[in-house]
Amino acid sequence: MAFPGSARFRALLDAAVALGEVQAATAALRDALQQLIADPDVRLPECVHAPLAGHYARRELYRSPVHGYSVVAMTWGPGQGTPLHDHDGRWCVEGVWQGQLDIVQYELAEQAGDRFRFRLAGRSCAGPGSAGSLIPPHEYHTICNAEPAGIAVSVHVYQAPLESCACFRPQEDGWFVRESTQLAIDEAA
Repeated sequence: MAFPGSARFRALLDAAVALGEVQAATAALRDALQQLIADPDVRLPECVHAPLAGHYARRELYRSPVHGYSVVAMTWGPGQGTPLHDHDGRWCVEGVWQGQLDIVQYELAEQAGDRFRFRLAGRSCAGPGSAGSLIPPHEYHTICNAEPAGIAVSVHVYQAPLESCACFRPQEDGWFVRESTQLAIDEAA
């Protein structure tokens, strides 16, 4: 998807991912996203500023034919968020372009068959210009736009296209049950 500054956007992300080693690439991607968010010449497509009723929007901005990573812009309406989920074993770097997101990270504490327990590992309120990474096995988290009126937009760089993940549904006894979830890309309007 073309947008003002998209060539610079792709070039910075390509250079970061080309580093290869996970820690180096994700650190470089965090820096690249922070630069891009602060750059007034890089403006995401208008469609990513339009929330969808009923769920947060996932719109693919780019898929690298050389490095295999994908970039998805997510639009979060007031109160929209995710259940506790993973990234199917892929690393991800996320940057907040607009608004505020409440991000809660979890660690797997115990597994008994198909039941899981998690412990809180950290919580942050991320605003414009902030970027963080999730590297397996530290990939369990929730994201929510806690603002009552504003929308939030985040950009997610995935190691490879994220088409499915595991969501963890809470049970009354404090355990979680894993459900495989297919992820869709929403149309760019």
